[in-house]
Amino acid sequence: MEAIVYTSNTGHTAEYAKILGEKTGLPVYALSGAQKQLSSGTEIIYLGWLFANGIKGYKKAAKKYKISAICAVGLCDTGTALDEVRKANALSEEIPLFTMQGGMDKTKLRGINKFMINMLTKGIDSKKDRTEEDERMLYLLKNDKNYVSEDNTSAFMEWYCKQ
Repeated sequence: MEAIVYTSNTGHTAEYAKILGEKTGLPVYALSGAQKQLSSGTEIIYLGWLFANGIKGYKKAAKKYKISAICAVGLCDTGTALDEVRKANALSEEIPLFTMQGGMDKTKLRGINKFMINMLTKGIDSKKDRTEEDERMLYLLKNDKNYVSEDNTSAFMEWYCKQ
């Protein structure tokens, strides 16, 4: 692996890319800048933010680079929603996939993203019989929080160190 490439919306994925860059010693590039720095076919680790289980920027990165592993950053707890994310992105079982909890910063949301988060919040808030998971998600949606931490990278680092 030669680099870490990421796409970030509110900054949480960029934070994880920086942490992983420091821990692995690999250079870190935003996808837009990577295209000027890395040649086609370069082996990378890709980090993208999740939207409805879709990994933003993944398809574009996969067309140009050889992706060795994917870290998907979203609202879900670290290490969860792997099957859903793999299915939504048609990821082969051979590509290592890691999910990491990012956070919420509504001040950075625009357009359809802001609309969808507001609709999700209203939908969960209006439920009469909310589950514990609903309550956790509602708290995260209503209260801007940053859950980025080095601890959330442990499964990825365990995999990386075996390569």
